[in-house]
Amino acid sequence: MAVLQNNVTASPLTPWSQNLVEPDIHHTAYVHAFSNIIGDVRIGENVMIAPGISIRADEGNPFSIGANTNIQDGVVIHGLEQGRVHGEDGKPYSVWIGKNSSITHMALIHGPAYVGNDCFIGFRSTVFNAKVGNGCVVMMHALIQDVEIAPGKYVPSGAIITNQEQADRLSDAQPEDRAFASHIISINDSLRAGYRCADDIECIAPVYKTTHTHTGPTTLDLPLQPKTQPSSLHPDIVSSVHNLLSQGYQVGTEHANKRRFQTSSWTSCASFNSHNAGEVLKYLESCLQDHQGEYVRLIGIDTNAKRRVLETIIQRPTDHPGQFEVTTIGQKVSTPSSSHAVSHASAPTGANSELVTTIRQLLNQGCKVAIERADKRRFQTSSWTSCSAIDSQTESAILAAISDCIANHPHDYIRAIGIDTHAKRRVSEQIVHRPGQSTSPSHSTSTASSSSNTSSSFNTGSKSTPANTTSSVLDLDAIESISRLVAQGCAIFTEFADERRKKSNAWETGGQVSGHNAAEIVRSLESIVRDRSKSYVRVIGVDRQAKKRVAEKVIHRPSK
Repeated sequence: MAVLQNNVTASPLTPWSQNLVEPDIHHTAYVHAFSNIIGDVRIGENVMIAPGISIRADEGNPFSIGANTNIQDGVVIHGLEQGRVHGEDGKPYSVWIGKNSSITHMALIHGPAYVGNDCFIGFRSTVFNAKVGNGCVVMMHALIQDVEIAPGKYVPSGAIITNQEQADRLSDAQPEDRAFASHIISINDSLRAGYRCADDIECIAPVYKTTHTHTGPTTLDLPLQPKTQPSSLHPDIVSSVHNLLSQGYQVGTEHANKRRFQTSSWTSCASFNSHNAGEVLKYLESCLQDHQGEYVRLIGIDTNAKRRVLETIIQRPTDHPGQFEVTTIGQKVSTPSSSHAVSHASAPTGANSELVTTIRQLLNQGCKVAIERADKRRFQTSSWTSCSAIDSQTESAILAAISDCIANHPHDYIRAIGIDTHAKRRVSEQIVHRPGQSTSPSHSTSTASSSSNTSSSFNTGSKSTPANTTSSVLDLDAIESISRLVAQGCAIFTEFADERRKKSNAWETGGQVSGHNAAEIVRSLESIVRDRSKSYVRVIGVDRQAKKRVAEKVIHRPSK
């Protein structure tokens, strides 16, 4: 019989599989009715399968999902008919997912693929034809393909890991990363038990207050956190304090007037040595009252790693009753009553979230950050000059150095450089300031339109780059793309097409563009574009080691 349940079915008959293989699901696992499991899928003890999941072992098979693992909403697991990995039992699998791992919302695991024990795969990340070792933490929107990642590594959000050299440069996951992954496991195990219990009256009855005598709705006796005295603080602040204390972090505060805030010169308030939520909230209320009319931010400190894990602005000079905004490292959380966007808590005035995120990714990968500048003439020839050296490897110090460089050279282009000190090469180049942008954007906002105008570069102000500041032949976006590819060690090739060939995508292959650095390659391309002015010209970035294209960009279109 092919059909087991509405959402659990045997694999269909195909040229590569003549058997109606059914899923094997442990009786302690929970599979939501709105998920689909097809074919030879082996699900272990205490596994949580959330709504909206598709696990199809109808092409590549079998799949194995280890004990205590959670597969969250929207995950897709599938496999190619060819290609296998070896599980811990030594047998071949199309997809192997180990024990105590989290595959989070909208992730894609496509076989052949191996995800080890105690791993965390973040939202919308993809693992294909790859192995992720035990204890790895992969953050959001990452691509892992054709590589093997060693155990215990950290993959930052947005990373594209498609060759082994990139995989070998990844930094180790920190204790707080692993603690976070373990916390997700425990949360989903509680959900699994709760869902399994929901349809069992004997199971759920003890949860309710059977001795409640009033006639109102029954309530659950589930104390989620220690009871504290009522606080005048916003609920989001109270929640942040509880979250920090529950993870064993120390809580502190800092304050700054408007002038010191612009230079990121914060002063500590009285230290909160207590781990009692009620006492900490009292200290926090006292600090806010003592420094009314100033900026105040909440600090979460990991005393073991001796570093900050959270910086959240909880008061501003312009705040009024009923208004509350929180800006946290890496994200912005605002209540509906908030009326304006704010800049990053620890960033220098005007630094946008994209710049902050990229710097954090570089630091997480163990890279060093440097700053370069160029006037309009030198920018066109890609002749950059270094700004003052950055000795610190802390995010706030790097952002402050970028802010200083912009303030000292407002009429120059400023770019941030990511340097792999082990490989002794640049891994990224991003322009963070252009001539004509505001150098004191203390109330700058990021909008959809401004972000679309900046393309792949950062915009620390609200003013777009004038077209006449770019090369006379290549536009600014093309120069930035070429520089970035060269910094990544890619070879640059060209392709050409007339109007007819472009419509049919039949491009004529050109040769490799000569040049020892980005400036020489840009000059060579300018010459090529002049010679082929009546054709479409596009550049191809080729990863020499992987021998494959990594980028395609049209840099010239014939005038109509």
